[in-house]
Amino acid sequence: MINPRLEIDCAKIAVNASLLIDKLKRHGIDVVPVTKVFMGHPKIAATLIESGATMLADSRIENIERMRRAGITIPMMLIRSPMLSQVNRVVLNCEISLNTELFTISALSKAAKKAGYCHGVIVMVELGDLREGVMPDLLSNTIRQTLALSNIDLKGIGANLACRYGIAPEQENMAFLAKLVIEVENQFGIRLQVISGGNSANLLWAFNLDQRSCVTQLRLGESIFFGVEALNKRPIAGANTDAISLVAEVIESSNKPSKPWGRRYQNAFGETPEAVDRGQVDQALLALGRQDVNPSGVIPPKGITILASSSDHMVVESAEAPLKIGQEIRFKLDYVGLLSAMTSPYVRKYFY
Repeated sequence: MINPRLEIDCAKIAVNASLLIDKLKRHGIDVVPVTKVFMGHPKIAATLIESGATMLADSRIENIERMRRAGITIPMMLIRSPMLSQVNRVVLNCEISLNTELFTISALSKAAKKAGYCHGVIVMVELGDLREGVMPDLLSNTIRQTLALSNIDLKGIGANLACRYGIAPEQENMAFLAKLVIEVENQFGIRLQVISGGNSANLLWAFNLDQRSCVTQLRLGESIFFGVEALNKRPIAGANTDAISLVAEVIESSNKPSKPWGRRYQNAFGETPEAVDRGQVDQALLALGRQDVNPSGVIPPKGITILASSSDHMVVESAEAPLKIGQEIRFKLDYVGLLSAMTSPYVRKYFY
């Protein structure tokens, strides 16, 4: 098989998706799986649909178009605010988009009218993580103007936490979201169909609900693909945490000094790594570099330590027997690792 390569076990992902869909349904919450880390790969989309997903979400219109070309017909939600330059593509391929700017919603209205469609909009509100969202005191005006637009169907409001500053979804901020929902519904005499309350970081909050919340939807990616909740990265009971592996090949194996010699400057990435003299070590080079994967997202197997990563090489140390030329090393990945490896054209992808 070609190296480096990603091995993706779709059966294990299907178990995770079904588990979370069923578990959250008991709390009145629909799961919308997010396909962005897999670049909207049709095999992943098909796996999620077979597992019970009735809508898919992605942050890139290119990924959604890829799924459409592959024959995926279920509703799609764009979860990054649309670019003005892409509104025509958005209304043609997505039933719903998450939005924060009235100017953009107005552009979607014009594009939807031209196409003869009605486009669904969820207005995102800021709850403290300071990424996307209308400030709460501006929400009423945003809702009022959105309701006045033709060919726009206000589906609801939403929120996102934990992505920038790691602000956790907890009782206080989620209760504030519920308060905003009540205020909007009472002020405008409407019933919001969707309250899109967050992402995989919301799972600890959701699993501990003792009564039904106002939240009707969560957008889940990391928890489905890695079997963990996003705040502490702890495994979800019954979920698979080993659905994805990255395999790399050894191209050099030597016994070398652990401390470099000569005058030192910054390395190719502007870094000055610590150098401790630990005597001679069994060091190996893998054909795996930063053009293939972000090394911070790579988890080595027992007995292997990652020492460094350059553009094309990963330097590892073996605590046991020296590694052999041509030997394959299998790594686990976290979300950061998968995002980079999946995006790299140098990493072959195998779906099982």
